[in-house]
Amino acid sequence: MSGKIAVIGTGKIGEALLVGLLGAGRAPDDVLVTARREDRAVELRTRHGVRAVPNAEAAKLADTLILAVKPQDLPALLDELAPHVAADRLVISAAAGITTAFVESRLTPGTPVVRVMPNTPALVDQGMSVISGGSHASERHLDAADAIFAGVGRTLRLPESQQDAATALSGSGPAYFYFLVEAMIDAGILLGLPRDKAHELIVQSAVGAAAMLRDTGEHPVALREAVTSPGGTTINAIRELENHGVRAALIAALEAARDRSRELGADA
Repeated sequence: MSGKIAVIGTGKIGEALLVGLLGAGRAPDDVLVTARREDRAVELRTRHGVRAVPNAEAAKLADTLILAVKPQDLPALLDELAPHVAADRLVISAAAGITTAFVESRLTPGTPVVRVMPNTPALVDQGMSVISGGSHASERHLDAADAIFAGVGRTLRLPESQQDAATALSGSGPAYFYFLVEAMIDAGILLGLPRDKAHELIVQSAVGAAAMLRDTGEHPVALREAVTSPGGTTINAIRELENHGVRAALIAALEAARDRSRELGADA
């Protein structure tokens, strides 16, 4: 879609999207941003050359609105924006757990709404964004959301009924990997390695393993078995992970994240 785009809520994810838009060729004059604090607005203008405006003005001027705010802040924001959002505007919500139906109910009837769940690797252009259309969103609107979020990584379209599961898996997913890496670094220290060396070993192992999963197309079981020699070191480690219920704990953790995403939507 052509026309102006407004990023409403320019925290880390919002600014990452802003950088992605500019990197994809959007002119700074075609991008508006909003910020709660004046010093943040000045920072964004200085750093990116875009125009920082109040929320209501962004809603009046932009053809596409990206709502990059926390779920608990979205109801009040929608109440503020609603009088200024015409039904021909595209509204993209990146608030975890909030349904398109909820957003639609606060806006002019017929307004197209797209729900997107990005994740923090968008900050380094390696994000995973899951896209779902609301009841008034056409293929054209989904394509527009795709184009925006493809600037900070990969995109995947799913039915909205699967968004809470996707939030648990990829929206929160980076935190699980950081948790695992943190534990492995601590283990390396316990085994006698300096912290910086343990960090380098584990981070590069994680980067390499992720690249193999992405590039080879092999099932993770096949890749794991390629490392797991009979009677070797790896199988002993895997046995301990299974003995301690790590697989079951991960499944339970993702179920808890999915349930919390549902609660956020219900609480809005």
